[in-house]
Amino acid sequence: MQLCGNHIISVEQFNRDFITELFDIAELMRPYANRQKINKVLDGAILGNMFFEPSTRTRVSFGCAFNLLGGFVRETVGFGGTSIAKGESLYDTAKVMSGYSDVIVMRHPEVGSVKEFATASRVPVINGGDGPNEHPSQALLDLFTIQNELTQQQLTLDELKITMVGDLKHGRTVHSLSKLLSHYQNIDFCFVAPEALQLPTSILDQIANAGHRISQTEKLDQGLSHGQVVYQTRIQEERFATREEADKYRGAFRINQHTYAQFCQPTSVIMHPLPRDSRSDANELDNDLNENPHLAIFRQSDNGVLVRMALFAKILGVEKTFQNYELPVTWKNNRQN
Repeated sequence: MQLCGNHIISVEQFNRDFITELFDIAELMRPYANRQKINKVLDGAILGNMFFEPSTRTRVSFGCAFNLLGGFVRETVGFGGTSIAKGESLYDTAKVMSGYSDVIVMRHPEVGSVKEFATASRVPVINGGDGPNEHPSQALLDLFTIQNELTQQQLTLDELKITMVGDLKHGRTVHSLSKLLSHYQNIDFCFVAPEALQLPTSILDQIANAGHRISQTEKLDQGLSHGQVVYQTRIQEERFATREEADKYRGAFRINQHTYAQFCQPTSVIMHPLPRDSRSDANELDNDLNENPHLAIFRQSDNGVLVRMALFAKILGVEKTFQNYELPVTWKNNRQN
């Protein structure tokens, strides 16, 4: 699959061969992400980071990934700091911002907004999340993490048993990851959510049509005992009409060390796209899991940099040459990995 110069709007664009190739490139990015080497292959290139919804990991890791390849980052955060607040259209904004950038990452609260923006952009656009719809780069880093965690257990993505827990209706990371996993063989999905927050029927149909097994339940213990990987999500409060409506579900599926020991398989990998809601009325993943070696949430967030570096390399056509632009680190590296 050729990605150079193309937009990344949906995981529907990816096939298994592309994913394998991308993950191989991501592994080669570790020395730069770990500050063992410097890379300047994108020296002079500019990333336009446009985030109209709150973000920590996606916004910062995209910027970090671009910087680690030698590029520069210019950021816009929120509607109030842009001319969209004055009535400017996405079309006009795209025409302007793509004149200042070599690639753009965009997050927007409305479904289809990034695709609309991309039609007017003069440079490649990456979807950083469009409302409750999709989050393709998060799905890639999630899949990359699952693959790495399974490899340590001498397992592969084929035949995976995965449990997804929480707000599956509004959780765009779950939507995109489910679609990506459909490229693999004999996946066994268990979806744990209240009936009103279950995965959209269209995605369930897509998984079923690809020949995978599906079970749905509202019982957390059943889901935990099922999964080699347990993927927890938060209640997407911002997608509900009122906070009171979201509060009906908050804290319904808490996982702590006690529930892990009681119901999970001994080596079950615990994942979460973050942020985990640690407020007392939610507490989705308890802090007492922090020392559990199978809690992968911070390895997951670190992997976001690797995968996003690989995406930039592919989009800007340097995936075969970036190793020619290495330099030694010139400061004392005190990182703890």
